[in-house]
Amino acid sequence: MLQKNLFCMDMTLYLRRVLLLFIVAACLMVLFALRNVFFPEIYFEMNTSSETSKERAFVPFAFTSNGHQDKGLQHKCGLPTGCVKGTFAFRIRSGAANAIPATMCFNGQMILSRELRNTKEGLNIAVINARTGELIRTGTFNMWHGEVESLVTFLKAVEKDTLVLIATYDDGATKITDEARGLIAELGSTSINKLAFRDNWVFAGGKGMSGKSPFEQHIANNKSNNKYDKWPELLEMTGCIPQKMD
Repeated sequence: MLQKNLFCMDMTLYLRRVLLLFIVAACLMVLFALRNVFFPEIYFEMNTSSETSKERAFVPFAFTSNGHQDKGLQHKCGLPTGCVKGTFAFRIRSGAANAIPATMCFNGQMILSRELRNTKEGLNIAVINARTGELIRTGTFNMWHGEVESLVTFLKAVEKDTLVLIATYDDGATKITDEARGLIAELGSTSINKLAFRDNWVFAGGKGMSGKSPFEQHIANNKSNNKYDKWPELLEMTGCIPQKMD
């Protein structure tokens, strides 16, 4: 009889514990539902913060790996501040030595990268509609063992009211000719006339531009202060390019 009473007491205690756990779980579910109803912004902010931290931790420059959409920092192309209306955000990086290719982001879209398979040794060029910001075409031209004629043909075909972005990777000058330099100078470049073997150079200009482009950086290949032995350090340039309105 005593054993039977103890057994009944154990079962009663067990059932009470199960019931208590069920009640606690039900209460948590109700609270969770009420939070989503009355405080949806909290849930959204928590998810947004978590996703942003992942992008910052794993995606260079806040670009997605597939190269199609800028998801990282709060401003396009990872700029620290947003561009005003009527301008396009951009980021251009030259290559690093002969190991890391050049990259370009324009208006929040990666337009040139290793993942897109449109960046190689030499001069990397993107042509963009200055009115809409739409990418028209890209081209890569090897200036070590390639043919400069293809570069000249590409530059001559650049239409009016277009933006032209250029970045070097490895060597962008050995085979370049005065004709090619002149065509790039017409886009607003001044550094193109002194670009030499394995210099790093990034540039953004436009067809029919009058005067010097404010978007240009150049660093010479100099063995005494090169960062990568036979190559200078990479260059990175960001900014806001005015949209063509008239």
